[in-house]
Amino acid sequence: MRLLVCAGGTGGGVYPALAILQALGNEAENVLWVGSEGGMERDLVQRAQIPFKGIPAAGVHGVGWRQLPRNILRLIRGTLAARRILRAYQPDVLLFTGGYVGVPMAVTGRSIPSLVFVPDIEPGLALNLMSRFAHTIAVTTPRSRHYFPAAKNVVVTGYPIRTELMGWQRNQARQRFGLDEEKPVLLVMGGSKGARSINRAVLTHLEALLNLTQVIHITGQTDWPEVQQQIARVPVNLKQRYHAFPYLHEDIGAAFAAADLILCRAGASTLGELPFFGLPAILVPYPYAWRYQATNAAYLTENRAAVTLDDATLSKTLLPTLQDLFGHPQRLQQMAIAMRALATPDAATKLADLIRTLAAQSSAPRKHKEVQ
Repeated sequence: MRLLVCAGGTGGGVYPALAILQALGNEAENVLWVGSEGGMERDLVQRAQIPFKGIPAAGVHGVGWRQLPRNILRLIRGTLAARRILRAYQPDVLLFTGGYVGVPMAVTGRSIPSLVFVPDIEPGLALNLMSRFAHTIAVTTPRSRHYFPAAKNVVVTGYPIRTELMGWQRNQARQRFGLDEEKPVLLVMGGSKGARSINRAVLTHLEALLNLTQVIHITGQTDWPEVQQQIARVPVNLKQRYHAFPYLHEDIGAAFAAADLILCRAGASTLGELPFFGLPAILVPYPYAWRYQATNAAYLTENRAAVTLDDATLSKTLLPTLQDLFGHPQRLQQMAIAMRALATPDAATKLADLIRTLAAQSSAPRKHKEVQ
């Protein structure tokens, strides 16, 4: 099977594709990942030792009139690049999981069997466009079916989990970070790119937080210098409770397993990773991401697995909310049970099976050529 993966933009779209590739193993004997030029996905994909090609990509929805001509030109260039890659690589199956980079590839490769996986509950504009050319659409929750009323082949699979997140036991994970076994742990993270408002709210109340709980703080690279300055001001008797990192790769699963509560955005990964670990959440939807994160947060909150706070007032509401939750451990336990009930641990296997089915339905074997 020759598989072409097209995904980029954020970790919420990149990580599911990586998890699906892990589930496929050696069955995809040839894999090529097409992402956007200069996109964050390049480092993650190359770290996984997957061949990568970048093409021009840009959105046109909601773009100002000055930027629109430039984005249209990039879209045209991306379509031409997609056509060249498809002719050279000749894939059997296409996999799309998000990002504007997939639009020219979906249009150009519409005759090739394809799977579109929708990580968020509500699809973004790019995935909506791609789904019109897809042979199969996979969604994370049953609620997502509402957004594809005319589609015939919509399958609920859940959100796939990468293997590197798995296998951590709570005590082992806490030892990894040098955490006290008896004290609660708050994990703070802002998604693949960090979150300044979350970081600053935490830093504003850091001493009070450290008197309440231990903190694992994944800041993102952008705010790391500011966090380093703050670390120097933490009282000596509280320093051992604060564990800050610009990013975590291999140990991210340990951070999830060690925590009793997470403070984070409400990107697509929260729909899969938090249920997998049964990790209650304080969700702060990114206010400039249309309504995708708000929809994700509402789903988890309605299921009593999370509480949602507004980004604009986070500095005022964060500390009282944490004091309330850590002051009522029974409520945290109930939230953990509700979160774990939403887990779909076999999602990656289901998605891999869909790709296998599409490969079996693929047209007669073509004469393959290597990508130039």
